[in-house]
Amino acid sequence: MYDDIANNRENPRPGVIINNPHGHDVYKGVPKDYVLEDVNANNFYNVILGNKSAVVGGSGKVVNSGPNDHIFIYYTDHGGPGVVSMPSGEDVYANDLIDMLKKKHASGTYDRLVFYLEACESGSMFDGLLPEGLDIYVMTASEPNEDSWATYCGEGTPDDPCLVECPPPEFQGVCLGDLYSVAWMEDSDVTDRDADSVQGQHSRVANRTAANIAFGGYGSHVTEYGDIVVSFDRLSTYMGEASTNHSHASVNAMSFSTSSKSVDQRSAELFYLFTKHQNAPEGSDEKFKAHARLTEAISQRTQVDNNVKHLGELLFGVEKGNEILHSVRPAGQPLVDSWDCLKSYVKIFEAHCGRLTSYGKKHIRGIANICNAGIASEQMAATSAQACSS
Repeated sequence: MYDDIANNRENPRPGVIINNPHGHDVYKGVPKDYVLEDVNANNFYNVILGNKSAVVGGSGKVVNSGPNDHIFIYYTDHGGPGVVSMPSGEDVYANDLIDMLKKKHASGTYDRLVFYLEACESGSMFDGLLPEGLDIYVMTASEPNEDSWATYCGEGTPDDPCLVECPPPEFQGVCLGDLYSVAWMEDSDVTDRDADSVQGQHSRVANRTAANIAFGGYGSHVTEYGDIVVSFDRLSTYMGEASTNHSHASVNAMSFSTSSKSVDQRSAELFYLFTKHQNAPEGSDEKFKAHARLTEAISQRTQVDNNVKHLGELLFGVEKGNEILHSVRPAGQPLVDSWDCLKSYVKIFEAHCGRLTSYGKKHIRGIANICNAGIASEQMAATSAQACSS
């Protein structure tokens, strides 16, 4: 874990992290093998591969597994088409993640592996890329072209109530968890893991995560990839047997069919900044600073949206630009034909237009489509410079 939440100066409960309105502290006593800059793609791959000599920093602990072992991986961060973020260094690209999983399989160091991924467009990390036959089952928070959602957000008003429960009042503008992640964790806390299967969890989590889609689009479609047969294993095989110490006795059964107020992951930052501004006393220094932060965040988003739109128009014409940038390939087809092209074109764009933030990463699909259209590297560089110069 990057470890920037518990002791963050904006955390209303210093040293404590909760992910449920009535939740216990999920930070205390949790082992921290890798924090801050040691949380990076290189270490992530090598920890899973059990490649101790290639790990840099941290505790040095790796997944030292054998042919009879069962492995559970849970990964959460911001994402974009074909990419999930890392807090430091290079992001994790889909092709590199799949290559690592293939290497792990070839090494014969596990029996079966279950992978849960929470990120926007998380399905794009596996769609058309993860082959069957690796004894790997994957569940993602969202489809390849869909955002994931945060939950336990907001204060709740008569006009905009929390459907189940709001976070404690001191967490104004904060989302306590990700909708998909909260769904599977709370399910694991109240389910007999010895009697139930991974597939059983998938059904309940998918229903809960999609529950509000009909009511204004709050939610995402949980998606499965890889070897579905693995999901018929008992939950306890991957998560251990239930511990009474960690059961949410107070979890409302209602929350498995619906959720509290949810916010699109990409809007969670704006939601926080807007709430800070709204709740600051009129005329105060706090109000002024909150307004400045909110204005800057909106301005940065508008800037990257305009830059990408301009790039598309310069490359493909005003009529076609937007359509080509936003086109989504059919299910089962990878995001891009050449991952090397995508990685290099993202770097070219960032060199001329600034680093893609967690919000800006949604435009990686557009850059992938530029690769798929056969635009040459020199043209990409010249046009990015032109699009972002104004």
